[in-house]
Amino acid sequence: MSEIGFIKAKPVWPRGKDKEMNVTVGFRAVFDWDAAQNALLCMTGSSLYRVYVNGEFAGHGPARGPHGFYRMDEWELSPYLKAGKNMVAIEVVGYNVNSYYLPNQPAFLQAEIRVDGTVLRATSEDSDDFQAALLSERIQKVQRYSFQRPFIEYYRWRESSHAWRTDDTIALAVETCAEAEHKAVIARGISYSTFQKRSPVAKQERERFTIGNVPEVYWKDRSLTDIGPTLGGYAEGELEVVPTLEMQEVRTIKTSLTSSPYKAEEALRLSALSCQIIDWGLNRTGFLGGKFTCRERTKLYLIFDELVTDGDIDFTRMDCANVIGCELEVGSYDLESFEPYTMRYVKLLVMDGHCEVEALYLREYNNPDTERAVFQCDRAELNAVYAAGAETFRQNASDLLMDCPSRERAGWLCDSFFTARVEHVLTGGSKMERSFLENYLLPERFDPLPAGMLPMCYPADHDDGNFIPNWALWFILELQEYLARTGDLQLVQALKPKVYALFDYFRPFLNEDNLLENLEQWVFIEWSKANDYVQDVNYPSNMLYAAALDAAGSIYDDFRLAEQASIIRHTIAEQSYNGSFFIDNAVRIDGKLQLTNHTTEVCQYYAFYFGIATPDSHPELWTIIMDQFGPSRDARQVYPAVPEANAFIGNYLRLDLLSLYGRSRQLLEQMEGYFIHMAERTGTLWEHAGNLASCNHGFASHVVYWLYQDALGLKGIDPIAKKLIVQFEDNGLHWCEGAIPAGAELIKLQWRLEGDRIYYSLHTPSDYEVRIVNNSGKELIAAIP
Repeated sequence: MSEIGFIKAKPVWPRGKDKEMNVTVGFRAVFDWDAAQNALLCMTGSSLYRVYVNGEFAGHGPARGPHGFYRMDEWELSPYLKAGKNMVAIEVVGYNVNSYYLPNQPAFLQAEIRVDGTVLRATSEDSDDFQAALLSERIQKVQRYSFQRPFIEYYRWRESSHAWRTDDTIALAVETCAEAEHKAVIARGISYSTFQKRSPVAKQERERFTIGNVPEVYWKDRSLTDIGPTLGGYAEGELEVVPTLEMQEVRTIKTSLTSSPYKAEEALRLSALSCQIIDWGLNRTGFLGGKFTCRERTKLYLIFDELVTDGDIDFTRMDCANVIGCELEVGSYDLESFEPYTMRYVKLLVMDGHCEVEALYLREYNNPDTERAVFQCDRAELNAVYAAGAETFRQNASDLLMDCPSRERAGWLCDSFFTARVEHVLTGGSKMERSFLENYLLPERFDPLPAGMLPMCYPADHDDGNFIPNWALWFILELQEYLARTGDLQLVQALKPKVYALFDYFRPFLNEDNLLENLEQWVFIEWSKANDYVQDVNYPSNMLYAAALDAAGSIYDDFRLAEQASIIRHTIAEQSYNGSFFIDNAVRIDGKLQLTNHTTEVCQYYAFYFGIATPDSHPELWTIIMDQFGPSRDARQVYPAVPEANAFIGNYLRLDLLSLYGRSRQLLEQMEGYFIHMAERTGTLWEHAGNLASCNHGFASHVVYWLYQDALGLKGIDPIAKKLIVQFEDNGLHWCEGAIPAGAELIKLQWRLEGDRIYYSLHTPSDYEVRIVNNSGKELIAAIP
């Protein structure tokens, strides 16, 4: 991909601070503007920034790119400007630690203000167009938020702290900036969030709490205890504050769990040692803000989570520090978190002082391209699952296809295979996926991983050398589907060297049977008992390997890869099937490979999903997994020797098999079984079958894909050939309607069952060829009376 350029701006940062951890810098520029002119702020930087124009929030970024490449944002300034003098203020945080969320790269800002194409202000070390100052209100030496994300937010505010953003007469302690080395700047490539503000829907009664309740053992996450050569941060002994330890000494005195509607104009009055839980109604992701008035010095904590646990907020539930700390002098403040967080509930605790809180909000940070997609049917539970799936996608695709918008905000392979399908049906395109794949294309290598291996999540730092070899194989499967969705042969061909380098990496692990044996690092099947059986020869890994060989053979017209895949499938079928189930693994004893007796539910799904077995080749096993497994299975009673699958990826492979083999009625029923409790509790879909981790995970949005295919009937969409298959099934619904984007137009279908007839109406772009398949057993009428 070719670079794009700035006209005048250079990358700058306060001298000597570009590699210092958790430094916050404010940049501001003042300029005159004529209302007839077009004004644009072009910028990029590291690690993150937010923009204010004349005191109004105007943007957050940049969109993430790979190591050594920086995506340029272009913010329209005109909506925030007034005739005459205007001010742009940019807050930038340079984290300078490794994470799964943001690449560890020296801090800088590169920005210029263009009016009708002419640069009025630009960053450079030779110009004072942008003044820069260190912002000390955000405490620097704090703990990490999680193993996967950088630092928490803890502030010491004065009422005048934000005046520099609106009043150019406020003097800044201006820092001398040094110009950094040239940055490779590339296009953003994706849409911008609309940053809509959302208000809470309910509040609980105020409660009291006590402090100083020392626990027997403090909970300490690895992000606090494992700081060292492979995990950047400040060691515990260096920290100025440690909110996670302090909050474990808090004990809430329960008075009432009664809730009432939240009203933005009514102040929450919280005195010392009082607290209150606020409810957004469903999980939301964004920047937490509100108006805070303190009549005396106040210390305030905001803790949050996706769930209420035992009537309270467990801010450590996900092994991350869901806490923001503020020390406020007397005054009135409009505050907003710098980082996006995910929560349904937030609990405000006043440790000392007195605080009045009004107009709480969450400024959403999500994908704006899904608004044209709609779905509805006669079953309320499926409508709730759809809404939860669409909401889950929006929050996990703000600037990258992510696993979760909370603990990690990381772009994981395998997850992306499923989420990318959802992007295409909800947005009518694959902009986010292209950016995701491009991040893997651009770097020459991924240190410190071995040659040929792809990072399990990226852009990210893997200083400990960890990787998931299986996830790299899912990259190839996604690449095949991406090509079918987009026809983007240029990107796929550009990635060919990385695909073949990956196969070169795997070659030394092939044993005498041409199967992968003793794979290194984190061999991952799914979050279940199956991951106890990943050595020495793991058959699900080899099933996936064969599928990846086949996919690459198809993409690059390489019959040798397809032939190798066929041999591997045959070998797996011969070795791992014990007459009843497929066996997970074999171990080498005295030089000879010995089969184990481990047979997990997810291994069976791998076998059918990747073509080792079919309903015709293994009909008895197919009947068992289709009719006796699923969300209602009690694994203690039904085949107890076959450990059950978890959500990812076992249950998703199962549901996709139901879709692939036309079992739409069963699919819809089991979707309710797997997901309705999630939709009802958080309005988003979860990482696991239970609530022990993230309750908002990108791959889980795949339910949307199935609902369009198997409930509505848009079974096959080929956007390249402009072909559509509409397939009617006896799926148990009485009516359904929906629309998905197809470029600038929509594909719309609605149908209604009446007796022995299905009445339907279909609208497609004029250049689409449509084939109707009727498996419903009903007469089709191409009109709705």
